Amino acid sequence: MTPIAISLVVCAFVFSGALLGVFLHSRLGTDHLSPESKEAVRLGMALVATTVALVLGLLIASAKNFYDTGNSEMVQLAADVVLIDRALAQYGPETQEARAKLRSSVARVVEFTGPESSAKTRFDPQAEEPDTLYVKIQQLSPSNENQRRMQAQALDFATQIGHTRWLMFVQKTTPMPTLLLAMLVFWLTTLFVSFGMFVRANVVVVTSLLISALALTGAIFLILEMYHPYSGLMHVSDAPLRAALEQLGR
Repeated sequence: MTPIAISLVVCAFVFSGALLGVFLHSRLGTDHLSPESKEAVRLGMALVATTVALVLGLLIASAKNFYDTGNSEMVQLAADVVLIDRALAQYGPETQEARAKLRSSVARVVEFTGPESSAKTRFDPQAEEPDTLYVKIQQLSPSNENQRRMQAQALDFATQIGHTRWLMFVQKTTPMPTLLLAMLVFWLTTLFVSFGMFVRANVVVVTSLLISALALTGAIFLILEMYHPYSGLMHVSDAPLRAALEQLGR
């Protein structure tokens, strides 16, 4: 399921909990709705609310770190492709074929960076042709010290590019633990049941509970989105890679 679909399902559960609380309010006797009962429920739900706040805070921090890592990898990849192109340019005209290969490889990566691309092929290093850039650089025959130095630098950058692409491929998504998500839904639903249990139903109360449910599930939506840095509404921008592509071959 997509993050939007999961968030809508969570919102439905949470808001249904609030409506269940309102329904229970109309069915319970006055003894069950006494100030003592309300205070006991309030104390218990305070513990649940604290737990939810801590878990949501940790999840948001973890998801933001995962998203920032994806963004850093995109910038690193863009910088490396420009640097390897400069090293090949300084090597000499013998590297024209390798530079053309580099440009085609970067163009292919850019093609697969958009959220509309296939999840199976996005950033897949194995999607490249067998005749890789690394092999072409290795096949160069330097004739002086400067060319040997440029070849060594180009090989280092090629290795770094391959490393970054594998990281981007294996880290393109990480699922939120199902059990943790289920527990969050249970805690939030329980909280909203308690919210609705001690209030009389009216437009203001129902609207307030709905907005609160949307706000909390919005946090879950952001977490799920940031755990998918290369797809969805909050995908990492490929602008650095596109800017690097414009610099290649100059």
